[in-house]
Amino acid sequence: MRIGVPVLFVFSLTAAKPPLTTETVFDWRVPSSPRISPDGRQVVYVLETADRFADTFYSNLWIAATAGTDHRPLTAGKHKDSYPRWSPDGTKLAYISTRTGKPQIFIRWMDTGVEARITDLETPPTALSWSPDGQSLAFLNRVPGKPEWSVPMPKPPSGAIWAEPAVAVTRLKWRADGVAGIGHRPLGFTHVFVVPAMGGTPRQVTDGDFEHGGEPSWTPGGNAIVVHAARSDDADTTLYPDDIWRFSLDGEKPVRLTRENGTEQNPAVSPDGKLIAFTGFADKGNANHNQNLYVVNADGTGLRQLGKELDRNIVAPNWDERSRSLFAVVESEGRAHLYRIPIDGPAVAVTTGNARYATAYGSSGADAFSVSRNEQVAIPVSSPEEPKDIVTFAVDQPRAARRLTNANAGLLAARAMGKVEEIRWKSFDGKPMQGWLVFPPGFDANRKYPLFLDIHGGPHQMYGVEFTHQMHVFAGRGFVVFYSNPRGSTGYGEEFGNVIHAKYPGDDFKDLMTGVDAVIAKGFIDPGKLFVTGGSGGGLLTAWTVTQTNRFAAAVSQYPVTNWITQTGSSDIGLTMMRWLKATPWDNPQQYIDRSPLFQAHKVTTPTMVLTGEEDWRTPIGQSEEFYFALKARKVDTVLVRIPKEPHGIRGGYPSHRIAKLEHILGWFERYLSSGKK
Repeated sequence: MRIGVPVLFVFSLTAAKPPLTTETVFDWRVPSSPRISPDGRQVVYVLETADRFADTFYSNLWIAATAGTDHRPLTAGKHKDSYPRWSPDGTKLAYISTRTGKPQIFIRWMDTGVEARITDLETPPTALSWSPDGQSLAFLNRVPGKPEWSVPMPKPPSGAIWAEPAVAVTRLKWRADGVAGIGHRPLGFTHVFVVPAMGGTPRQVTDGDFEHGGEPSWTPGGNAIVVHAARSDDADTTLYPDDIWRFSLDGEKPVRLTRENGTEQNPAVSPDGKLIAFTGFADKGNANHNQNLYVVNADGTGLRQLGKELDRNIVAPNWDERSRSLFAVVESEGRAHLYRIPIDGPAVAVTTGNARYATAYGSSGADAFSVSRNEQVAIPVSSPEEPKDIVTFAVDQPRAARRLTNANAGLLAARAMGKVEEIRWKSFDGKPMQGWLVFPPGFDANRKYPLFLDIHGGPHQMYGVEFTHQMHVFAGRGFVVFYSNPRGSTGYGEEFGNVIHAKYPGDDFKDLMTGVDAVIAKGFIDPGKLFVTGGSGGGLLTAWTVTQTNRFAAAVSQYPVTNWITQTGSSDIGLTMMRWLKATPWDNPQQYIDRSPLFQAHKVTTPTMVLTGEEDWRTPIGQSEEFYFALKARKVDTVLVRIPKEPHGIRGGYPSHRIAKLEHILGWFERYLSSGKK
């Protein structure tokens, strides 16, 4: 099923065309963050590109008319532009850019193209939001803090060069993946600031040793800002510390608007100022909770859940102009669609079909899509045949969508692409399962192919119908690629997601193996040439798989968890680990041991590569080193691949590292392709 928008290119499977290769990472272009003008006539979006010579990614702003009559770059240069935001009257555009070195806020006057930098900040600003009168911008920024513990040190002699000083850690949540070095969070806290649109000294709105987050949402009068914040004394040791708070610009005391046992985040004030919408959940003690949609009155009373009947994740809510409903993205069974969710009625799907709107694996948020005052939408969409591009349509006419971008049309027109097919099967206990196959270009059902099982991470995430570059690269090397959503995945309801609570890995492994059996039963897979890989939670399941079966010819465990005990104490989300295992390692170490591949390494015979980033603080490199050591000590064929300067997921700013990741996986599998499992 196509996504119902005009298609400007057609894939042709001819022998003369090469498939996608790892090197096409440098050619891949990613449009995102579409922001539609208040009048619905123009869309500004971010376009990310890769630079072969600098081995980095750049991003610039482009602008397109929703009528399709004009499309051009708005900014250019070897830097990163992001977070575009139209002023309420549509005359100005604010955005963040690194063009002067450090990220700063810029304003562009749309009638003349004149631009001005309005900040000179030491730390990067995030989450821009215009005041209702268009005279100011709110943003988030980290305020440096002082160490809670320090000792006096003698001064070095004049001209002496001493080593870096010791670091004293005093907080539980002291580490963050994506922070270079040892992942030490910078001292200080994130606060809300307001700066005049004409520039000047930013004014700090929030205070205290507390974290504040979400895109600042202004009240209609412009005299207060609503964000989520963790403003309790025990926030550092609390799993879900965030509540919704209102901060006055007139010096009044902050007002806490929610007090639920759970998390409340990403508030949005209705245009009439009477309601505040937010996402979150009441903590039921589960490993997985749906991201639900709620509204409260402006004073914090009258809390109620919207779209409760969906039993699905609801992300990125946007109010309609009348304050009567919200637009949001709902994820379900590998698809994601735009919904209208009234404040006094059931949710109604706006888009339909075999597509994924706004979100992709592992992403969602304030930049997912935008809606103008006259309900014209700008939103990314992808389908099995079509990479992510931005489309626009009137809410009441989604089938008349216009495609604004064709970011990879030139590349794909010259490449042979394999088809994508959905597969359904029954797992070991009869539970229905869903997955997808990507076939090699020129696939012949009468031949026998090697199978490439790719397992998603999370574990509470969802693979889906979106076009995925790396899956097609794998298929282009001659593999039938299989990926699915075992128990624990989102998109199938809270109950499905919580089957693996305190039992991870567990039934999810069985779901994957029955899925492999279902693919083999189709008749075109060589059962002796099965390969398995996955990252993060998928890396854990890969490591677990080779301790439970020897049916795979080779495996690559990417940035895995292999020892839950050491993982919990070294990860940047240790509190989450204890929730998933439903125990602490000091109270119930056996629970941790029973679910750790490391303690079953004596069962492994499968040749297994372990691959990770050296600056991964989500599943720290020690997890990979421990499993590698165990396999190597037992003389299992193994190799440890360490990619420098890379955080979790090998998602840093080096295209060559992403290529290295794919080539190491493929190279390891191809090493065993000729021999296979006998």
